[in-house]
Amino acid sequence: MHSATATAQLPQTMEPRNPGCDLDLDWALGLQANRSAIERRCATLPGRRSIKKDHQAAWLARAVSCIDLTTLSGDDTAGRVGRLCAKARQPVDQAILDALDLPNLTTGAVCVYHDMIGAAVDALSGTGIPVAAVSTGFPAGLSPFHLRVAEIEASVASGASEIDIVISRRHVLAGNWQALYDEMRAFRTACGDAHVKAILATGELGTLRNVARASMICMMAGADFIKTSTGKESVNATLPVSLVMIRAIRDFHHRTGFRVGYKPAGGISKAKDALMYLALIKEELGDRWLRPDLFRFGASSLLGDIERQLTHHVTGAYSAGHRHALG
Repeated sequence: MHSATATAQLPQTMEPRNPGCDLDLDWALGLQANRSAIERRCATLPGRRSIKKDHQAAWLARAVSCIDLTTLSGDDTAGRVGRLCAKARQPVDQAILDALDLPNLTTGAVCVYHDMIGAAVDALSGTGIPVAAVSTGFPAGLSPFHLRVAEIEASVASGASEIDIVISRRHVLAGNWQALYDEMRAFRTACGDAHVKAILATGELGTLRNVARASMICMMAGADFIKTSTGKESVNATLPVSLVMIRAIRDFHHRTGFRVGYKPAGGISKAKDALMYLALIKEELGDRWLRPDLFRFGASSLLGDIERQLTHHVTGAYSAGHRHALG
C-alpha cells in the first residue's frame, strides 16, 4: 500500500445508485464458493500486507472515516446519542490530527434505532455526516412484512438518509430466491432517496455459497450496500465471508457497471483487523472502494483502538483505554 492512496480525506465522487436489474437465477445460482481456497487466500493476507509507521497511520485514519459509529441499546437516550454524534464529528483528538496533517476527519455515519433518529439529525446538523437507522424488525427481521416496510418509510420521513435492513434468512435457507428478490426490491422502493444497506446475517446462512447467492440477489434487487451482520449473531464478520461478498460485488460491477458498497459488521475491534479488511478491499476491488460512500465498518469499538494506535504513533505512548470509551 502507498500513502498517496491512503490519505483519509479525498474528494467524494458520488456514484450513480445501483438501480438493480431483473432477477437472473442462472447467474445467481451459478455462483459457487470453495471454502478451502477462500480460507487459504485469506490466511496469506497478514503476511503479504505489512503496513508500518506513516503509511499505517494514514490507513488507520482512512478506517476512521469509514466507521458507522453505532449505538443500538435498549437504554439509549438522546443524551447518549448526542455524545456519540459529538464523537462522530471529532473522532480523534485534534492535536493528533494536526500532527498527522489531517485537519478534517469524521466518521462515515451515525447509526441508531428509529426512535433516536431525531436526536441524531439535530446533533449532526450542518456536518454532512449521514444518519443511518436500522429497520425491518432488526435484528431478527421477523415482524409482519407491512410493518417492516412502514418502519423504513417512517425512518426516512424522520430524516435518516441510510437504512440498514435485515433480510429474511428463511428465504435463503429454503432456496426461495424469488421471495428474497421481491422482499429486497420492496425495501429498496420504500427507502426512496435514502440508501439501503442489506444485512445478510451471514453467520445464519449455513454456507458460503448461500452468502454468495444472497449477496448477488440483493444487488440485483437494488441494494446500495451489502453488509455481513447485525452484530447480534454468534458469528459476525470474517475475512472468508468478506472475500465471498466482495467478489460478488466485483462480478456485479463487471456485468452491470454499477458499484455496490460493502460493510463488514461485528467482531472487528482492533486496528490491525481493520487494516486487513482495507487490504482485502484494495486487492479485490481497488482504491475506489476505499471511501466511505462504498465501504463502512460496523464496529464502534474499533474507534477506541485506532485512537490509541494513532496516539502512540504521534507521541510514542499509549493513552489510557478509558479516554476513548464511547457513551
